[in-house]
Amino acid sequence: MSVHNDELYQEVILEHNKHPRNFRKIDPCSHQAEGYNPLCGDHLKVYLQVSAEGRIEDLAFEGDGCAISKASASMMTAVLKGRSVEEARALFEEFRGLVMKELDPQAGSHHLGKLTVFSGIWKYPSRVKCAILAWHTLKGALDKTAVVSTE
Repeated sequence: MSVHNDELYQEVILEHNKHPRNFRKIDPCSHQAEGYNPLCGDHLKVYLQVSAEGRIEDLAFEGDGCAISKASASMMTAVLKGRSVEEARALFEEFRGLVMKELDPQAGSHHLGKLTVFSGIWKYPSRVKCAILAWHTLKGALDKTAVVSTE
């Protein structure tokens, strides 16, 4: 990451950590899962309300985690609300590719938008699991898997 990208990354992470979007429980919900990162102790629950047509009407999370996992969850909920389950699954794959350095946001097309702020996290392998925890938990919820782990 360049100095400019590092500063933007830090600003975005700090903002979403201090003021997370959609930090609450949805009750009742149609889908939910619990996610753990045993290495650092991050623990999140993701809740979805999916319509019969497969549209994510509401999406929220709660739990404890580092600034990166909380910011990633916050941004994920903001980006996916109103999208279809298929779009959410596609974005999961793109985000996973981004943080694993398999997707270059500068080359080729993608739908990540503001999520590209996480593009340099692969340089910090211990933080990749923090960034992707909420996304794996979302996938677990969509797959009706109650508990997921980054291990």
